[in-house]
Amino acid sequence: MQTELVLDCKNKHGEGVFWDARTSALWWTDIHGRKLWHYDPVTGASGNLDMPHRVACFAPRATGGYIVAFDQMIALFDPAAGVVETIHEFEPGNPNTRLNDGRTDRQGRLVVGGMNEGTGASDSTVLRVDRDLSITRLFDGVACANSTCFNPEGDTMYFTDTPEKTIRAYPYDAETGQIGEPEIFCDMRDEPGLPDGSCVDAEGGVWNAEWEGRRVVRVAPGGIIDRVIDVPVWKPTCCTFGGTDLDTLFITTSRLASSREVLDAEPASGGLFAVKPGVRGVEDVPFAG
Repeated sequence: MQTELVLDCKNKHGEGVFWDARTSALWWTDIHGRKLWHYDPVTGASGNLDMPHRVACFAPRATGGYIVAFDQMIALFDPAAGVVETIHEFEPGNPNTRLNDGRTDRQGRLVVGGMNEGTGASDSTVLRVDRDLSITRLFDGVACANSTCFNPEGDTMYFTDTPEKTIRAYPYDAETGQIGEPEIFCDMRDEPGLPDGSCVDAEGGVWNAEWEGRRVVRVAPGGIIDRVIDVPVWKPTCCTFGGTDLDTLFITTSRLASSREVLDAEPASGGLFAVKPGVRGVEDVPFAG
């Protein structure tokens, strides 16, 4: 099954894609381009907002505006006023780490993890941001947090530390946001790419974008890859379901650290792709705070 290029936006590093059902629009970040992008799949209209720092991931707030995981801080952002209110400085004692992947859980908390982009060491953390804006450290020892998403019932959190090439499944207490001991959900060491961003479908399948793998795969609830979506560029990064019926899988991609030869051969790198894989997704949840 092949994807379609729906927006040739040439993001430096597209990521963190989120479907906002309230506005029927898709939003995502170009991390290194320092922009938030939006796209209306009905009209084809698109645009972007300049951001003051690199945006790792984000979510619209139920009360308006956004919660944003910038590279070095978690903040509230009011686009109308251009105001950024910092609520947490991320690992200020470690100059090599920054925030990376994250998603809201089914109750509207934000779970976001970091990465070490300087040395690749496993010395970053994963945090939970509650509705009252309090911060809880869930676990540490992370080299590159990715794939954070939650099953439809909200009682399992999926996560990968990308260099490990496995997706973990954590028991997740929907009432408190506490996690239990993880199990390996899917071993991806034989896959052509590295596990990057993920989302889930209504049947409990996990869809994972494979960095440098030219594909997105579906991992069935039993942990076995049962579907492969070919992406015609080298670096898929993240995916989510959107559209009126939540039946379209949108996929962000990257041009980061790609040679001129690769970009000449794959000029759509950094674009937004879409496919209808035959299943429906689960609606992304705004941040509750």
